[in-house]
Amino acid sequence: MTTTTHPEATIEAHPTLPIITVTREFAATPAQILKAHTDPDLYAQWVGPNGISTRIDHWDARRGGSWRFRNVMGDEEYAFYGSFHNITDDTIVQTFTWEGQPDDVSLETLRVEDLGNGRTRLIAQSLVDSIEGRDAWLRSGMEAGVKDGYAKLDDLLAGGTL
Repeated sequence: MTTTTHPEATIEAHPTLPIITVTREFAATPAQILKAHTDPDLYAQWVGPNGISTRIDHWDARRGGSWRFRNVMGDEEYAFYGSFHNITDDTIVQTFTWEGQPDDVSLETLRVEDLGNGRTRLIAQSLVDSIEGRDAWLRSGMEAGVKDGYAKLDDLLAGGTL
């Protein structure tokens, strides 16, 4: 029996700014990691905590495009939406909003760094409106969603899906 261990994501709150930074390494190329974040079929397979399914309502991954998806757990459903502001070979800039709190918009910047030997470091930064808002995000279950989701992404990468 083979046991796969996944590297942990580091989730840090800036001490004086309303910023959350997630850092995680993958056994993948930068292009694979960006594709996993921009291809709606792939994204739906890995995003979020274990036990949820993701349904993409629309997804237009280009500068000026928009997106909306729903996380479904039993009878509960949570919808999220945003806009892609820019996508390059190493960066995605987008907004992120939970429909349950439409006034709380996060500006998300995801960067990938090629570490060589088929490894990539992902650095994702979320800028929210306030320290209180940042702390609410951290209490919301974000950590489980990030860690579970990236472990599922590792499995997709190992299985040759990307």
